[in-house]
Amino acid sequence: MHKFGISIYPEHSTPEKDMAYISLAHKYGFKRIFTCLLSVAGDKEKVINEFKTIIAHANKLGMEVMLDISPRVFGQLGISYSDLSFFHDMGAYGIRLDVGFTGQEEATMTFNPYDLKIEINMSQDVHYLNNILDYRPNKSNLLGSHNFYPHRYAGLSFDYFVKCTERFKNAGIRTAAFVSSNEATFGPWPIMEGQSTLEMHRDLPLTTQVKHLLYSELLNDILIGNAYASEEELKAMGELLTEQKFTLDAYLYDSITPLEKIIVCDEQHFYRGDVSDYFIRSTQSRVKYKDEIFKPTYTPQIRKGDILIENEGYGQYKGELQIALKDMVNQGKTNVVGRIKEDEIFLIDYMKPWSKFQFNIIGQINHP
Repeated sequence: MHKFGISIYPEHSTPEKDMAYISLAHKYGFKRIFTCLLSVAGDKEKVINEFKTIIAHANKLGMEVMLDISPRVFGQLGISYSDLSFFHDMGAYGIRLDVGFTGQEEATMTFNPYDLKIEINMSQDVHYLNNILDYRPNKSNLLGSHNFYPHRYAGLSFDYFVKCTERFKNAGIRTAAFVSSNEATFGPWPIMEGQSTLEMHRDLPLTTQVKHLLYSELLNDILIGNAYASEEELKAMGELLTEQKFTLDAYLYDSITPLEKIIVCDEQHFYRGDVSDYFIRSTQSRVKYKDEIFKPTYTPQIRKGDILIENEGYGQYKGELQIALKDMVNQGKTNVVGRIKEDEIFLIDYMKPWSKFQFNIIGQINHP
């Protein structure tokens, strides 16, 4: 089961605003909260009490608060890795180690008497996880999460992200990564040019980032790295939690017929199992509507990301819906009825045979 989360930065906001944001996220099914305790500047007692107030509010809603810390904070607060009562007293679900120890300490911490979760950094393709596993941790209390990158161009490449994530996935460790709200204005640092794990996500809509991570089937949890996401973003992201189908944002062309619109929008679609390199086929509509007429309408050359319905020129194939995976020659026998939104076309490469899918129609446009 996936969990979605938000991030809060109490040093840059107020407890009232943070608690209101937590309540809003909870309303849309969010479960996790990331926050930083990387420095305790100013009045330590005041900072800690504000954190406690916010965490208590989150706990009442059944949300899980993870505190991001570093060994330096252990020193500042006089905390030993063998005694995590400080974080338990704050009400935290667990701690995330921004910088790790040697492996033995992390393993020891997973046996803390409070069952606090110990989350480690996933964004380095090194043997750090193996070192911890060699010391036989309590794996049920060990989690992993990627970093986020507020600096443009500093985010992870997807190939590297996959390598790092598979290391944790193969070890059976719960995983998480960050996406970036397009409406949020701040993070933990003065620079905030988006706050995603992956560089390719930086300027994409929030829901597209989330779909990519969900459809890659690599992660358990996804958190918004910056604050505050809008209610519209939280609602749209929350809806993906309960959506069981592969969903693609798409436009319809104004040349689409009423029957073709029914096929695109209302029929159940699944990716036929005998796959082609050229298109994703959903064939049930050609069976259901085999006696209907499908005249040629808009039949241009086909581009990757086009939504297609075969017309009567293709005989028994008429009425079949397809999504183009490659550019193709159109012999006039295929109606181009719509198009996947440009920034989501790359998602079709993640659809697998027998996947159930649907279109989220975001508008109707004139064809070129």
